[in-house]
Amino acid sequence: MLSAAHTWSLTAIAIVFGFAMLWSFQRFSNQEQVALAKRKVWAHLYAFRLYADEPALIFRAQKQLLFWNARYLALMLRPTLVVLVPVTLLLFGLEAMYGRRPLEPGESAIVTAQFDDGIDVHSLAATLEGAQILVETPSVRIPDLRQVSWRVRAMGATSGSVIFRTASASFSKTVQTGETSGFVAERRVASVFDWLRYPGESRLPSGSLRWIRVDYPAATLNILGFGAHWLLWFLAVSLLTMLLAKKRFGVTF
Repeated sequence: MLSAAHTWSLTAIAIVFGFAMLWSFQRFSNQEQVALAKRKVWAHLYAFRLYADEPALIFRAQKQLLFWNARYLALMLRPTLVVLVPVTLLLFGLEAMYGRRPLEPGESAIVTAQFDDGIDVHSLAATLEGAQILVETPSVRIPDLRQVSWRVRAMGATSGSVIFRTASASFSKTVQTGETSGFVAERRVASVFDWLRYPGESRLPSGSLRWIRVDYPAATLNILGFGAHWLLWFLAVSLLTMLLAKKRFGVTF
């Protein structure tokens, strides 16, 4: 379980995120049209009860309900698209900070190297060496997935690294142990797109190696003594912030 400091820092980020979302909806949506669409939706829902014995009116209300629901969704689409990319990058970063924890001294994990299509992992002379990290097992090769894996163990509270070697190249990957207040770099990757999701370490050189991953244990936040996934707490705090502050921003959902 992560420390209380992690909980407080994520809470602050969630509150700022809630305000940013309110600003986005205020800036990039037509709030008058949104309010009108909501009123129309509720009006046609009430029509189902008022005209329960009038099939023609119910059918008309259903058509209007579908129209105004579609109108409402269209009005909310613009601010959603504006924040889509920044929010996606933020969630990737938060997952690296709060979704995984470093290894504890003596704890084991699996290190996996992923290769491109067409690579025969059986023919690779692949080895793994540890710096303050113990490599416990020989390599396990999975030809169908083009992967080679090892089990490693943290020797102490100081982070180390593993060095992956083939006949033509060698690459290192940090293995984090002990306490951390920043990114837990689960993967070191080669492609730019993957690096946007796993930015904790520099990119691998171009070649047949796609990524190297350390399977860190999942982390939980300390919420009043109970463990909770970071995303649940982040969504709860940001949504509560938006609900409490929406009138100040003049925003309706």
